[in-house]
Amino acid sequence: MSRDILRLGKETLVYGTSTVVARLLNFCLVPFYTYYLATADYGLAATTFALIALLNVIFLFGMDQSYLRFASEAENKNEVFQHCFYSLFLHGILLGTIMFFCAQPLAQWVGIGANNARLIQLAVFILFLDMVNMLAFTKLRLQHRAWYFAGVRTASIAVNVLFNVIFIAFYKKGVESIFWANIFASLASLLLLTPVFWQELKQKNIRLNLSLQKQMIRFAWPFVPAGLASLLVSVIDKPILVKLVGLSEVGIYQANFKIGVFMMLIVSMFDQAWRPFFLNHAKDKNAKETFALVLSFFTAFSSWVLLGLIFLMPALIQSNIFGTFHLIAPQYWGGLHIIPMVLLGYFFYGLYINFMVGPVLTKKTSVLMWITLLGAVTSITTNLLLVPHLGIAGAGWAVALSYFVMACALFIFTQKVYPIAYQYGKLALLGALALTSAGIVYYMAPHLSAFGLIVLKVFVLCVYPVAAGAVVCYKTHIRGK
Repeated sequence: MSRDILRLGKETLVYGTSTVVARLLNFCLVPFYTYYLATADYGLAATTFALIALLNVIFLFGMDQSYLRFASEAENKNEVFQHCFYSLFLHGILLGTIMFFCAQPLAQWVGIGANNARLIQLAVFILFLDMVNMLAFTKLRLQHRAWYFAGVRTASIAVNVLFNVIFIAFYKKGVESIFWANIFASLASLLLLTPVFWQELKQKNIRLNLSLQKQMIRFAWPFVPAGLASLLVSVIDKPILVKLVGLSEVGIYQANFKIGVFMMLIVSMFDQAWRPFFLNHAKDKNAKETFALVLSFFTAFSSWVLLGLIFLMPALIQSNIFGTFHLIAPQYWGGLHIIPMVLLGYFFYGLYINFMVGPVLTKKTSVLMWITLLGAVTSITTNLLLVPHLGIAGAGWAVALSYFVMACALFIFTQKVYPIAYQYGKLALLGALALTSAGIVYYMAPHLSAFGLIVLKVFVLCVYPVAAGAVVCYKTHIRGK
């Protein structure tokens, strides 16, 4: 089993490397936008992309998860792929056509105004291309072709960054440039993934299998409301903020929210490798012991990253390391205080991903809809209650609380349907270690100079992984098969 843990770590590293490179390239756009776009324009883009995120779930319809589940067991994996592809293609054409011709009322509804309906129409092309590409990406994950996956993702983001710079900096095309750049990036992915599609679609001996199609749709559909509810946790704040505090505040919020990408990197790279891993090893004799160990390792590492980002990012953003240039333009610094809340929320989302093993292995995915709906209700309620009093800080707390509620609910469900003896003692010690580390830094902060505080933070961050590693590895034995 130690070999399996090492393989999970290796694939996580590969996915992570691609995700880190891709997200860092994408993150380069944050300072670029803050220097070239007014806060209201950035808010306009953020609100529209929040809508794209929600509609992406509807376009994809959970068929990527269905393909992953059925192809992992099917003898004829080509049949599964073709049924997913053609059903998604027709589904996307229908939804895209409706959305294109209803762009004006949709733009008015989300709060960007009917005069910006063209952004909605451009979003249709992004949604359709990303939907098609996702199925090929899912196949690469199932086949453990992590390097291919990594290369395509990185190339796509590079194209996105390049065209953003060309359109905004050189041609001065404004907000619409962001959407055109995303379209070109999606087309680049489609081109690079053509061999994957050709390998599957060139097979002509596949007939319509209604029984398989029904089973796949039955498995997939709960991911739609679940995905929508889950995304509402991270995107519902934008339209609420638009209504309560205006597009300019949304722009400030979004620029600082993007700092959370560094924590999301850890969760995303783990998620890409984790789901195929637990599906492949669910029948192993000591599978649950392995899953428990994975949670401990994940908690130790991700809590270290969480502390590092909370300690160092605000100071780095405001520093003069890069002279007069900053990661976020000074007019956006009013939102720096939301960064720890967003990072904490993504940490809780990582725990949620760990607990996904229960509903997926027992095929009780419909519960995800109710759990994520609970998270969405928590997000909406917290935003409505706190934003009028705390401004964008209320939205930050809503993110953290919503993901915490979701993680707790999924943990309870998983323990009922697929009980795992997690290493609770070690997890408690890791939590205490993280809180103690944060407490030391914030207690000493008023008594130290700026340089002294940085030294203390770096020292704590150097000691933390050693202590956390000792906690996880103490009396832990990973038995081989």
